[in-house]
Amino acid sequence: MRYDDQSALIAMRLKYGTRLGLAILIAEHLQKFAAECSENSVIVPVPLHRSRLWLRGFNQSVLIGRELSRSAGIGMNHDVIFRHKPTPLLRGMSGTQRRKTVDTAFALRADARLAIAGKSVLLVDDVYTSGSTSNACARLLKKAGAEQVLVFCWARVISDFENG
Repeated sequence: MRYDDQSALIAMRLKYGTRLGLAILIAEHLQKFAAECSENSVIVPVPLHRSRLWLRGFNQSVLIGRELSRSAGIGMNHDVIFRHKPTPLLRGMSGTQRRKTVDTAFALRADARLAIAGKSVLLVDDVYTSGSTSNACARLLKKAGAEQVLVFCWARVISDFENG
């Protein structure tokens, strides 16, 4: 859905307001798209750096992915990629700044190829802003042999340029 005041409120309440039940709502909306995916699919949530995970106490993408896995009957692997570099909050950064910030923030686990080679990966995140995070993760997943990477997110920022 389009990122607007309503979708932002839901994403922010999940991410910062610890309204964890909202992960179920988000997963329910994504489930209809998961039904169209191949049987050879796996859900991979966008990882948080361990320092952010310690501060927040949870990864909203893992919560959404877990609910989507349960409702769609698709396995989830949250250990394929990890965020080895801490990054500042991306909010307020331009697309170029975001790309530079996250471009090398992620890495593959040693056994990633075994987990995803030849599979369709459903990369789960809460909000798609510039595509920098998704693209950085997708590059690694493709490098590990993923057949395709599909981005599953709650809301997407649509710029005025994209609106025509």
